[in-house]
Parts: sequence; C-alpha cells; structure tokens
Amino acid sequence: METLRHHERLAMLCMLVLGLVAWAQCQTPCEINANYANCKGRSLATVPKELPATLVELDLSYNRLSQIKLDDFAFFTNLRALNLSYNNISVIENGSFASNALLTNLTLFNNSLTEMPSALFEPLKFLQVLDISNNFYNCPTLGAEFSMLENLQSLSVGGPLVSKVLKDDFAPIKNISLQKFSLKTMSSLGFYEQGAFSVLNTQTLWLDIALDTNPQALPRMLKDLAGKSFDSLRFRNLFEFTYYMDALDVFSGLADIFIGELTFYRGKFNENLLRLTLKNMEKSSVQDLLLLSIDYARSLSTNRTSVRIKDLGLRNLVIKDVTNPDILRFDWTFTWFSRVSHLYIINVNFNFVPCDAWSQMVSVEELDISNNRLLASYLYNLLCQYSELPNLHTFIAANNNMRSLYTISLLTSTWPKLDTLDLTSNYLGARDEICTWTPKITKLILKDNTLKVEVFKCLPVTVEHLDMSNSLLERLDMDYFNRAMNLKELILSQNKIKFISRDWKCPNLQVLALEGNSFGVIDKGSFKDLPELRRLTAGDNPYHCTCDLYAFFTETLNEHKILLSDWPGAYNCYHPPQLLDTKVEFYTPGRVECDVRLVVAISVSTTAVVVILCMLLCWKFDVPWYLRTTCSIVQSKYRSRSFHEGGECNYHAFISYSHSDADWVRGELLYRLESCSPPYRVCIHERDFLPGRWIIDNIIENIENSRKIIFVLSHNFVNSEWCNYELYFAHQRAIGHAFEDVILVVKEKVTMEDLPKRFHKLRKMLRTKTYLEWPSEQNRQPFFWIQLKSILGKASPVVTTQASLSVVSETVAFGSCSVSGAPLVQLSKTSS
Repeated sequence: METLRHHERLAMLCMLVLGLVAWAQCQTPCEINANYANCKGRSLATVPKELPATLVELDLSYNRLSQIKLDDFAFFTNLRALNLSYNNISVIENGSFASNALLTNLTLFNNSLTEMPSALFEPLKFLQVLDISNNFYNCPTLGAEFSMLENLQSLSVGGPLVSKVLKDDFAPIKNISLQKFSLKTMSSLGFYEQGAFSVLNTQTLWLDIALDTNPQALPRMLKDLAGKSFDSLRFRNLFEFTYYMDALDVFSGLADIFIGELTFYRGKFNENLLRLTLKNMEKSSVQDLLLLSIDYARSLSTNRTSVRIKDLGLRNLVIKDVTNPDILRFDWTFTWFSRVSHLYIINVNFNFVPCDAWSQMVSVEELDISNNRLLASYLYNLLCQYSELPNLHTFIAANNNMRSLYTISLLTSTWPKLDTLDLTSNYLGARDEICTWTPKITKLILKDNTLKVEVFKCLPVTVEHLDMSNSLLERLDMDYFNRAMNLKELILSQNKIKFISRDWKCPNLQVLALEGNSFGVIDKGSFKDLPELRRLTAGDNPYHCTCDLYAFFTETLNEHKILLSDWPGAYNCYHPPQLLDTKVEFYTPGRVECDVRLVVAISVSTTAVVVILCMLLCWKFDVPWYLRTTCSIVQSKYRSRSFHEGGECNYHAFISYSHSDADWVRGELLYRLESCSPPYRVCIHERDFLPGRWIIDNIIENIENSRKIIFVLSHNFVNSEWCNYELYFAHQRAIGHAFEDVILVVKEKVTMEDLPKRFHKLRKMLRTKTYLEWPSEQNRQPFFWIQLKSILGKASPVVTTQASLSVVSETVAFGSCSVSGAPLVQLSKTSS
C-alpha cells in the first residue's frame, strides 16, 4: 500500500509540473519554438520571467525595454544569441551577462546607451558578433576588455553623436583578426586623429562617416589604411548634404590600399568627385566598383575637354538606383566602360543608348541594363554604325518598355559570343515578326511579357533553355519545337495554355514546366514524342479527372522515368463537379470505368446473354408464331377491306367453339339460329371455311365478314391450345371493333382464373359485361334463346358474295379444337 501511495504522489507531482509548464507557456507573451523564443515587437517593458531556462536564442528586438537588470538573463546559461536591438535601453547593470558565457551573438543596435559598456563583455569569451552601434555615446573608444574577445569576428560601433575618432579608440582589437568592422559617426565628422584606423585588421570595412565639413580627413584615413588588404571597403553618405567642389584629391591614398570591392552607398556625387575616384582607381587594385543609390548631379561649370578615363580596368561595375542617368557619361563620353568586364546599369532611368556608347563596351562580357525605361528602338538605331562586341556573352534587359523582338535581334546580330539573353518583364511577343539571331544563343528568357503564338516565328532555334512563363501565352506552335533540336529546358508556367497537343515533338527536351495554365486534359500520349523528358511540373491546372488522366499519372509514377516535382500537392480535380477540389492522387476510378476492352467484353457478353434469353422466351411463348399471325391479321384486314368496299357482312354471326362442344353447337345452337324465319346466316369453320386457303386467313376473313362473334366458353375451350389462338384472333377483332360485337355464351361454368392472363381485355369484359349462360334446366332454355336472338338482332337479309358450300371436306383437329383443314373434296354451288 505504501508503494502504491508513493507512485500516486509521483504521478500527481508530474501532472502538477506539466500543468505549471503549460500555464507558463500560456502566460508568456513570446512565441516559443524548442530552444528559440521570439519576443519581437511585443511592447515589452521588462524581460519576461516565464521563459524556459533552456533557451539558446532569444529575440527581444522592437520592444520598450529601458534597462537590463542583473538577473534578467541569469537563468539562461545556454544562451547563444541575444537580440536587444531597437529598444530604449540606456542602463545595463554590471554583470548582467555574467551567466551567459556561451553567448556568440549579441546585438544592442539602436538603443540609448550613453557610454561604451566595455566591462559587460568581459565574461563573453566566445563572442563572435557584437553590434553596439547607433547608440548615444560620444566616443567610440573600446575598453581593454575587448582585447580578451579573441573569437570576435564582426564588430559594429559608433552612433549619431560620435564627433571625433581618436588614435587609440580601437587599439584593444589590433591583435584580433575581424571579418567585418563597422563605424558610424555623426552627420559631419569633426575630427579624425591620424593613426586611428592603422590598428584595424579586418576583411570588410564599412564606414558610415560624413565628411561634408571635413573632407581633408579622408586622405588621412586612407593613409592609415595603406598597405592593408580588404575584400570590401564601403563608404556610406561620404558627402551627405553637399557636393564636393574643392580641388583637393581626397582619394589620393586609394592606390596604396589593396581593395577587392569598393562601394559608395548613398551620399552626394558630382562629376568632380567621381572623376577623382576613378582616376585614383586607375592606379589601384580595385576589381569591383559599386555606385548604389547615390545622388548624382552635374556641376555648373562642366568642362567637356577633361581628361578621359581610359585605363579603368574593372571586373564588375555596378551603377544601381541612381536617379540621374547623366552619370553614365559624366565626362561626356563612355570611355570609363572600355575595360569593364561585367557592366550593370540598373534602375538609372535612362531611356536611350547613344551610338558611341556601344563602341566603348568592346571588353564587356556581361551587360545588365534592367529596370530602366528603354524602348527597343531607342536601344538600337538603324542610323548608327555598330561595332562588334566580341566578348559579350550575357545580355540582360529586364523590366523595360521594349516591344519588338526583331529590333533586339538586329542589335545582337553582331555579338558573336552571345549565349544568354534575358528580356524579362517587357512588352515583347505581341507582334508578328520574323527574326534572325546569332547562332550561339542557348538561353532565352521571355517571362512576364505579352506573348502570342506568333512569337514562335521570331524565336532562335538554337536555344537550350527557353523561359516563357507568366506571359499570357494561349497556344503553342508545334512546328517551332520540331526545329528547336537543342531545346532541353522549357518553362511555360503561369500562362493560359488550354490544350496540350499529342503532336508535340522535341527530341532532346529534359525539363518541362507547365504549372498554372488552363488545360485540363493530359494522357499517356501527350508526351510520347518527348523521349528525353525527365522532370515535369504541371500542377495548378483545372484537371478533368478522367480515366486518361488517371492512366497518365499512374504510368508516370510507376515507371519513375519522369519526376513530377510538384506532385501531389498542386494537382486538384476541377471537373466533373462532384470531384471539385479532390486531390488527383485520391482519384481512383474503377477498372470497368477505364478499361475499354473490359467494357466491350462485358457489353458483348451481356448482349449475347440477353439475345439468347429473348430467343428462349420467344421459343417458350411462341412469339414468332404470334408475330407471323399478327402480320397475317393486318394483311387480311387490308385484303378484306378492299374486297368488301361496301362494308356489308356475309354472316350474322361467327361461332368459335371447341371440337368437344361441336355436337351441342350443331345440334342446338346452329339448329336454333338457322331454323328461324327469317333464318340467321351463321359461319362455322366446318362448313363455311374456303378450302385451299390458309386457315388463319379463313378465320380472319370470316370474322371480318360477321356482324357478331359468339364464343362458346367451356373448360375444353379454355384448355385447348388452338382455341387459345382463336381467342387471340377474337381479341384482335375486339381491338378494332366495339366490344358489343362479342357475345359470350358460357356453356360450362368458367372462372377468371381459367382464362389465359394474356387476354386481359376479355377477362375485363367478363368482369364488366353481361354474358349468356346455358341453362341445364329444360324450362329455362327457351329464355336463353330469346336473349341470344335479342342480342343478335333481327335476322335481316345479308349480302352473299360467295357460293354456299356443302361441307364434304375432312375435319382436321388441331389440339382439341376442330377447324377445317385443307380441302379434300369438290365443292358444290347452290344459288343464294
């Protein structure tokens, strides 16, 4: 029992701990994911206390923290990264980071520190990245504690109130090899002491220093950097508010520094400062020059005869986001492009290229003129004489206003090494043009244009990579792909292609992108003539989920020959409506639905079974006999009507009876009717059927020639197969005449169940019509004859159209019903 109670206590304790942890997570304003806590932008005034002690990374940026207390981070002993940027921290108590010895990344950027907090960093021996810039201290002097940060790789210091840089400010880090050092000062640095930068040992140097009122400090800085090697040197807002107009060469020491990349970001530039920069760069080792977002303006006194820049050998020249296109020909020429290998003129707002510009770009290997306002006709002028650009292999003219591919083909026709042409985001492809291209083009990018099917007439057939995505393309010209024998990668995403042709032939195509179009049907034959296809993306199309689609994806996924990169998430059914938004991967039609051979086999088998069953039923119920008889009835009716045009009848009554009832018919019924005065003319088959005719023709004709039809019903009559046929003929008579022509004489008691069910109208007549019943009592028989004669009506003379027959023929029995057979004796005529 004690052991059980002990386990119960432990279980309750565990549940309590888990509940407290869950409660703490609900209470904290931060987003916690494993060992990372995101408290960014939560308007926190203090460091949250509910955070897990196991945190490795903590982001407290963009809050309202004003001070850091001694115990704020004491519990986070595993902390590696701490971001406190964009707060209002002005006080950090000493020892606040004493428990965070494992910190490698600490950011205090953009706070309100009034002093350099050097002592705080003494326990942080593993610190690699430290940013304490953009604070409110006046002096960027580093304390001796920085010399202990042997693992430091990136250091950013300074702020908007730093007005002077002294010689020993950075002395503590002279023996530390940094990857990056950044310094920010006030808008116009007041004083720079020689030797301040001489102790720096870094690969990247970023100087956010404005020298509007103290330009002479720049040569001193460059002198301190002489002999040093930098991967990148960047000046931000070198002249923030004024254009440099003095004659002093502020870049005179540039040639003594080994610089890979020189960047000028923002600030004021004119042709005077740019010329000084470029002239010194001609003598330097600078490989890349970046002029980013600078404010360029011409001086009021511009001398067009100034010294040209002809020896500026650059690997990369980037002129980007410059609002004034005059920078391109700051000295009224383009000579500073003459030895540039990769030229990028991006978002400079120029809209035409003078003829002489192309002649200065003979060394250019890659030219990017994106994000300008260029028209194709302003890029290429038919009146200009264009020199060959023998080294240009890549031309990028994205995000312009060009509309004619033909003009571009003319421009590039003298570039023998051109292999890549990027014309993204223009207005190309709407014209019906025929173009001739340099034969080396292997990559053409036409995405984000306004392409029509006619554009294929103007495309180079030598390309290996063709991108026509997001260009409103509705149809493909299959003839082009037959000629583009080298095409390996085709991007047609985000268009309006409605149909994938089965005649698509492209022997070397390996990658095909068709996602985001408007076609709904692909099948096993769609890509049968693309033998090298290895990767396909075709999602986000309005698929008709059919057996053909199912067969295509099943075969593709099973064979593993083609990789569907976007399968299965991007494939949804749009049709039929009941499958809308169903994933194609979950569409599994039945085998019968999709296997045509199986459907045919089942249909043929079912049809054969039905035919056989119908034949058996027909045989069982004598359907062929009934069909033949019905045809004979129809024929006989027409013959009878043509024979009796006057519509008169030969007989007062036709008597239908069983052979077993023949004695009663001849001895009683026939005798009573024919012995009247005047007598009734009665038709019975034994006497009145015409020998030599088919018996059915006799029956039909005589029924048609009789006013009334008398059925002598008895058990023998009902049970006789042949008499049932006679009932069928009478039934047909009832269909064509009123039921008053039919007289039912019940010789023996017959119930409804005795009558065949197929004679439903006669059954109905027995239920609804009064019939005559032959009485066995002698005294009631006279009344029977009165009733019958009353129904037959007055025995008025009838028209006789055939001779009276003396029946000397042989009686033939069909079943148990007696009818006249084929004539065996001669006929005797008597006058009517």
